[in-house]
Amino acid sequence: MKNIKIVSLAACMAWMLSLMLFTSCSSDDSSAEAYSGPPVIESVSPSGYNEDGSMKPLTPVTVGDPKNYYVIHGKGLLSTTKIYFNDFDTYFRPTFVTDTDIIVLIDENTPYANASNKLKVVTKSGTAVYDFTVAPPAPTFSGFNFINCAEGDLVTIKGKYFLNPVVTLAKTATLPEVPVTVVSSTLEQIVIKVPANADKRYLAVTNISGTAVSKEAIGTALYDDKLYGMQWGGPWAGKGVNFDFDGDSYQGEKSWRWEFGQWDGGNWGFNVDMTPYKAIRIAVKGAKNGQVNFSVNGGPNFVIPVTAAWVYMEIPLNKLGDPTSVTMLTFQESNNDGGNTVLFDDIGFVLK
Repeated sequence: MKNIKIVSLAACMAWMLSLMLFTSCSSDDSSAEAYSGPPVIESVSPSGYNEDGSMKPLTPVTVGDPKNYYVIHGKGLLSTTKIYFNDFDTYFRPTFVTDTDIIVLIDENTPYANASNKLKVVTKSGTAVYDFTVAPPAPTFSGFNFINCAEGDLVTIKGKYFLNPVVTLAKTATLPEVPVTVVSSTLEQIVIKVPANADKRYLAVTNISGTAVSKEAIGTALYDDKLYGMQWGGPWAGKGVNFDFDGDSYQGEKSWRWEFGQWDGGNWGFNVDMTPYKAIRIAVKGAKNGQVNFSVNGGPNFVIPVTAAWVYMEIPLNKLGDPTSVTMLTFQESNNDGGNTVLFDDIGFVLK
């Protein structure tokens, strides 16, 4: 992969130099009088190569992506001293400037929210201003709370790059996407109102650059700030379980904190039909590295690795004996070194 990136960069640079030579020669060969007025920006086009090796067409655009090269086309550009995207001072190579074209990389730190949406090119003869939007990165979706929500509930989505977000129930193989009302939003948080018929549907957030879809489907949680549907059970030692731990979480605001003695554990009873599901999901974090034995309905043991950082995993049902229902979950600390304190979160089911 590293070699491919180096080759692509070299090819891109060669292509840019060719463009500069072409535009320079075109200007030299022209019989028209050289332009001497203030700078003018006529268009902005992507520059370089696509990931598949094909050359990007010089098609004018009004939206650009950070960390990508663009050709600013116009006239009176040869004496350029500054380039600004959204008033962010952007580095450029003077060798990539002719009177009609500039090749410039949009800096990854260019602001995109509450921005001017203007490109400015400053020359010794004046300043040219052009309407141009710098796109945010594609959104990321870290979770939503509560997962087991119902029609009309207000739910908070967390993630990043939520600039002018559009939220939907994600399209499935059999169902179209459904618009979701956005009550409020910031760059890292969206509050939505859950529409009708949202059970077992994933949420999707879209901005100008792309779409992110939740890992969890609505209504598929066993634990999300609280334990759902437990009918009986408890820890074998009768202590050490806190379902409302607010000191750390993977999803939502709280986690299930369990202070295990050596080889301690517990059984928890439920009644869940597994027909819609293919796996059980769980996020785990420990005070130290270790492991927890996990089983469903007393079936095959699955060893959950525990580290000092949150680890999310999806356990296929065929690793758990292919249960058609969940009637009992069993957890047992198995470090064999005196026990561990383990946090559990985002326990639930993965749709087929």
